[in-house]
Parts: sequence; structure tokens; C-alpha cells
Amino acid sequence: MSRAADVERVSDAPGKVRSRRDGAAVPLDDLDRRLLNLMQGSFPIATRPYRHVAELGEVTEADVMGRVERLLDKRIIRQVTPIFDTRALGYSSMLVAAKVDPEHPHRAAQVINQHPGVSHNYLRNHEFNLWFTIATEPDSKLGLEGTLEVLAREAKAESVRQLPTLKLFKIRMDLEMEGDTQALASAAEATEPIELDPQPYDDLDIAVIRALQGNMPVVAEPYAAAAAVVGLTQDRFLDHLSGMQERGLLRRVAAILYHRRAGFSANGMGVWKVPDEQVLDIGRRMAAVRGISHCYQRPTYADWPYSVFTMAHGRSKVECDAVLDAIAEQTGINERATLYSSTEFKKIRLLYFTEDFKQWESAHAG
Repeated sequence: MSRAADVERVSDAPGKVRSRRDGAAVPLDDLDRRLLNLMQGSFPIATRPYRHVAELGEVTEADVMGRVERLLDKRIIRQVTPIFDTRALGYSSMLVAAKVDPEHPHRAAQVINQHPGVSHNYLRNHEFNLWFTIATEPDSKLGLEGTLEVLAREAKAESVRQLPTLKLFKIRMDLEMEGDTQALASAAEATEPIELDPQPYDDLDIAVIRALQGNMPVVAEPYAAAAAVVGLTQDRFLDHLSGMQERGLLRRVAAILYHRRAGFSANGMGVWKVPDEQVLDIGRRMAAVRGISHCYQRPTYADWPYSVFTMAHGRSKVECDAVLDAIAEQTGINERATLYSSTEFKKIRLLYFTEDFKQWESAHAG
């Protein structure tokens, strides 16, 4: 068995390796779980956001902040951060499946991870074994296609399959901390596809993004420091941020969790063979399932008939399978494959409007 099967690489420090023991689930009490749910989905754009979470959780603001600090220290929460929309900002992005040396996939992963637009990179149980997401800036000289050519060559990939998003039905990574498997498999009202067109933005929007992106401080007024950097009052800054959310540039501000340490040890990418004329209806229904965090339509190939991709997260493979089985039962679509990740090579929030992209292109474009 290769070394990559035994370790989990951490993107925050290239080359650093941590054992799966460090990724094991950490015991949580009921209040931890309640606050984790709230921090993932109910952290507002407001002067005192922790006070709002405290009111919903029926505890004090100090209790919430203290718990969040502890959960950060214990590496349950990865970060509290704004989540900006890559496509709305004009970045080109896609999912890529690469066929690399199965004995040494970490070598290819190291090369690919050096690109600042690679936010996720996983080893999966498939002939195409390395799956990563990549984005390039709006003014990239290489562009997405050129960047992938460079990465494929440098990573010595035998083959690369491009899987851009054709329709986006859902993208919301909330781990259900209180509900059981039945809750994860339950469906709500079907959702409409999300528009992916770039939206207009200006220099102030860019300044706000640069000041706020990354790890937000756990303080009573966490937006205040970024407002000061931009040179706005906090009220003006929050108004502008709310406007960015209305325009689709900002999806939300939320806590991002370490899946394994939060108890979700499995993630299964369920890919479905859906007739073309049913994709819109089926995609909407699949996206409505609570245990699905991502749902997309992607292109098919002669040897890849799967058009709809769903990402299921569970406390075990059994739970992931239960979510996907429920989808099959609800939709009548039974032709699927499930790809599980065995190694996380990289997982970060993309940082926008940095010099890292241009520096990478300068070093690799030739």
C-alpha cells in the first residue's frame, strides 16, 4: 500500500503530513453541535454577529465566542470566513479528474497543489484517481485551458478529464451536526439552478474582499478590523457587504469545519447517469436532499456517462450510501457510481485578487 493511503496532507503547509489519528473525531456535546450548526448557517453580516448566534442558541455571547475559540483550537472549526462566489467574480473554474501514477499519487498532488487556484484535491477510488478543483483569474494569460496543460505536463498525468459546471443546482457545505441519517436523507422543496454569470464589481468590492477574506478574528465585532483597513465606518462596511451578497459576489459568512474531526469521516461523490431531458428536474430534486452539499450537471464522455454529480457527507460510508440510496429511491435514477476519497491532499478557501496567481504563471508559463 502506498504512503498516500496512510496519511492526510494538509494544504496550509505544503509538504506537511499529519496522520489520520490527528483527523479522528473529537467528542462534542449538544451545545457544541447546536452552535456548529448555527455558525455554519446563521452567522450574520452584523455589528455583533456572535450575539445573534448566542440568541439563537440561548446562551451568552461570551459562551459562543469561548466555544468557537475552543473548537478552533481543537481543529473542529477550520476557520470563520466569508465565502465569495468564484464565478460571480469572473474567475474561470472547473472540476478536473486526472489519471496519475497510482503508486505515487502524492507526487502529482504536490505539483498540482502549488497552483494558488487549486482549492480542493482528493485521492479517489477510481481509475481517474486525482480529483481537484481549480480556478484562474479573469486576466490570466494562460487561462484555464493553458494552466491545465502545464499542470498535466508537470504532474506527469497520463490523462486529464475536464468537468466544468454546466448547471449549478447547489453549493452549500453545511454539516448536519444534530440530525441523524434520516435527517440527512430527507428532502426539502426542490431548488432552482443557480446562475453562474460574472457580476460587475469595482475597486471598493476588491478592497473589501482583500481586507476580509481569510480567517476572521473571534471578537465581539469581527468586521471592524476589515472596515478600518478599507477606510469605512463599520456600518458603511456592513451595508456594502450586504450589497455584495445581494449582487451574488458574497454567498455568506460561516464557520468551515474539519469534516473528520467533526465526526464526518466519509465523503462520497455520487455520479448519476441521467437522461438529458430529465437533468433539470432530477438535478433540482437531488439538490434538495439535506445530506447533499454540492450538486452539478457536468459534461459526459464516451467512457463517462454520468451527467449529474452529488457530494454526500456522512459519519461513515454507510451513511453516505444511505443518502445516495434515498436519492435513487426518490428519483428513480439507479445508474450511479460512488467515488470515495481516501486522502485529502488540499482543502482551502480560495483567496482572491492576490499576487500568487501572477507569480505562479510567471514561474510556469515559460
